[in-house]
Amino acid sequence: MLYKTLHLPHETLKKMNIIKLPESLTFEKSQTVQVYDYCSSKEISKQQIILNQNTFSFLIEGNKEVIFDNSDLSIDNRKFLMMKSGHCLMTEKLSETKNYRSILLFFTNEALSKFIKKFELKNIDPNEYKSVYSFEYDKFIKRFVDSLIDISKLSKTIQKRIIELKFEEIMLYLIDLHGTHMLHSLLFHNDNLTQNFTRTVESNQLKKLTLKELAFLCNMSVSTFKREFEKHYSESPIKWFQNKRLAHAHYLLNQKHKKSSEIYFEVGYENLSSFIQAYKSKYKKTPKQHQTE
Repeated sequence: MLYKTLHLPHETLKKMNIIKLPESLTFEKSQTVQVYDYCSSKEISKQQIILNQNTFSFLIEGNKEVIFDNSDLSIDNRKFLMMKSGHCLMTEKLSETKNYRSILLFFTNEALSKFIKKFELKNIDPNEYKSVYSFEYDKFIKRFVDSLIDISKLSKTIQKRIIELKFEEIMLYLIDLHGTHMLHSLLFHNDNLTQNFTRTVESNQLKKLTLKELAFLCNMSVSTFKREFEKHYSESPIKWFQNKRLAHAHYLLNQKHKKSSEIYFEVGYENLSSFIQAYKSKYKKTPKQHQTE
């Protein structure tokens, strides 16, 4: 169990196509529970991250966006995240003072299972399965984060003992407020590759993700992703995603009465003319003609 303040240079992030956490943050052996004070002065966008441990991200400065297989969230420093181990795309935006800071609390499934057994927690079946949860800061959580920062001033031996207790403290507090269903989501592992694949694809159908990014979330190469996609959906990924986005555009235009100029970027087009052309090709009418019928 370690506590470090980390200032990762932007050049390091750019060179690392995929970042593995917490391994990329330390040369020392990973522990079952560990804390890092992560600071940066450079933004990253949709960085490919492999979380090898479950993670709390207590955001202090900046904004954070994460995209997982079946869920995505965007927060500022009024909230914090609890993320399941796995593949995700992470964006970090700087604060007005050009800084990004997050206190990261990593914990393994082993630590979580030990916690569940120790406190004899029951009824942890989920209402829904999610890979990431967000929570609002309150006075208790703010004091908790401050205490994590203070631990860095102690010896490693004391840090190790206290961090175990701090992990139990935050978990007990959150399940008292929100119930135990989150614990199942963290431990849940689905070996059904088809379900995992289709869940990832369909959960992200309206997001502006490249095939490389989607393949990463599915833990596949791009070529394998394309083969699996055509096997399940009987058409190319590009065509399928285009049809889904145009169908969403049709809904926004006709049910929400929005203008083409308001939605073209939202549905994945870089300019208005290319959106109108694609829409007309699919529906045989322009967006305006559809709205005036």
